[in-house]
Amino acid sequence: MKNNYKSAVFIAISSLLALSACKKNFLETTATDRIPTNTLTSDTAVFEAYVTNEYIGTRLQDKEADGSNPGFGRGFEYSMVSSMTDESVYNNDDNTWLIQRGQMAPENLGAMGVFWARSYRSIRECNYALSVLQTIGMSTGHKNMLEGELRFIRAFRYLDLIRNYGRVVLVGDKVLGLTDNLQDPALFKRETIKAGIDYAAAEFAAAAAKLPLTNSGTWVLGRATRGAALALRGRLLLYAASPLYATGSWTDAAAASQEVIALNLYGIYQGGYANMFLINETNEAIFERLFTKNANHTHLEIANGPNGYGGWAGNTPMQNLVDVYQMTNGLPANSSNPLYNAAMPYANRDPRFAATILYNGAAYRGRNVETFIPGGLDSKDGQDNWNTTKTGYYLKKFMNDAYPLQNPWGFAGFQPWIYIRYAEVLLNYAEASNEAYGPQGIGPGATMTAVQAVNMIRGRQGVNMPAIPAGINQTDMRTAIRYERQVELAFEEHRFYDVRRWKIAEVTENQPAMGVIITKNADGTFTYTPKVALDGRKFETKHYWLPIPRTEILSSNNQLEQNPGY
Repeated sequence: MKNNYKSAVFIAISSLLALSACKKNFLETTATDRIPTNTLTSDTAVFEAYVTNEYIGTRLQDKEADGSNPGFGRGFEYSMVSSMTDESVYNNDDNTWLIQRGQMAPENLGAMGVFWARSYRSIRECNYALSVLQTIGMSTGHKNMLEGELRFIRAFRYLDLIRNYGRVVLVGDKVLGLTDNLQDPALFKRETIKAGIDYAAAEFAAAAAKLPLTNSGTWVLGRATRGAALALRGRLLLYAASPLYATGSWTDAAAASQEVIALNLYGIYQGGYANMFLINETNEAIFERLFTKNANHTHLEIANGPNGYGGWAGNTPMQNLVDVYQMTNGLPANSSNPLYNAAMPYANRDPRFAATILYNGAAYRGRNVETFIPGGLDSKDGQDNWNTTKTGYYLKKFMNDAYPLQNPWGFAGFQPWIYIRYAEVLLNYAEASNEAYGPQGIGPGATMTAVQAVNMIRGRQGVNMPAIPAGINQTDMRTAIRYERQVELAFEEHRFYDVRRWKIAEVTENQPAMGVIITKNADGTFTYTPKVALDGRKFETKHYWLPIPRTEILSSNNQLEQNPGY
């Protein structure tokens, strides 16, 4: 029997415009919630707004993108991608626990269920804009920049599709619609991973050639630049060379990130690791989403704050992540380290720990956090105990203490969400360069070694972690780079994809989601007892890729191939 679905590959209505060619009804009324196609093609301001609006998408799930429409990835949602990894547990589920427990199915992808539909919707909208761009009355130079912008956005959507589903349908420049022949299997053909990566990489390169170097003049903050296109191309080629993809070369990945380094536009922000995520357009941010009072996102402070302050706990960091942070001497936090004291386990840690995680005893908003029992204000003995952390920790990264935590509505939520920053470029370069040339090797045209790239990050002001020694071998350098990615990029939507592309998810994602019970003793000391914060954590080989939603399979009349295992 025929179904009533239409594939996301074909159906897209802009979140700004509903392009309409409908006949007027018997009342001869004109809808006020849509703009006719001829207005889009004849009014340059409307067309420019259409293009700018492609940086965001339409809400497709409940609770998604509270306060403003979603962008790329998930960003500042109630449940972040971190809570589908070994970084955090979302305290009140929010469709994340089924992913942690390996219960995803084509009928229910939980919080990860929107990437296919949103990406293809955006791709179609970009294709439509590109198809009419040359008829728009504006200068050739500005048309070229808009073309670069649209191709950049389209490539970013393909990157999202590839890293979540692997093999994708390549639409090209087609603007497909309701009247297209759904019996044509070519319309639903999933290409090889290599073909998808090659296409998206070429689109990023083509976009870079047309985009301006910087945001200046009418090219406002938050719009794509040449550096953004090249940086994301570098990320994509790093993925391509990684074990899960195995379709590219480490030398190509290193060269791609070197192109960004060679621009000499970006640096490591020296104004404080925590501050970097609170202000717009630092020298480290290459591409970011900006928010204003009229488009604020989820109010992070109340959504993630401790219950003793009136917060809802939200994305609570796991002990799994806490245990990773080195001591200030650059060695692991364990009993063999002279700086480690089991009675004071949070002292003398890599400074990025305190900038990322609120722990028992941490100074916060006028007092110290109290997750201990009995009687801790931020424990189950405190107020609003249904919002008590399941792990014993709360999220600090991204939180702005200048914003109100209680009753924040309209007065908070204006931090930028950084899609890619220079530290990631350096880490991408270091990983690829180490694999291609070793820790101290330098490829053609390169300006630094893998060791030098990582030490730039570790040496940022306020972090000042010990430098990686020059004599390190390739294997140990690989471990050092993976550590650096885990702590430097924590909660920034990298861990989910990193453990998969390295093919270590069957280890990391099958470890229990650990937390801690902190008991305050009569003498004022604390006892730390491990606990399982979320039971049933499970990862299978099929989970390296998401399943394609069942509705998309049905809408293709079962011509669209499902990922293996689902």
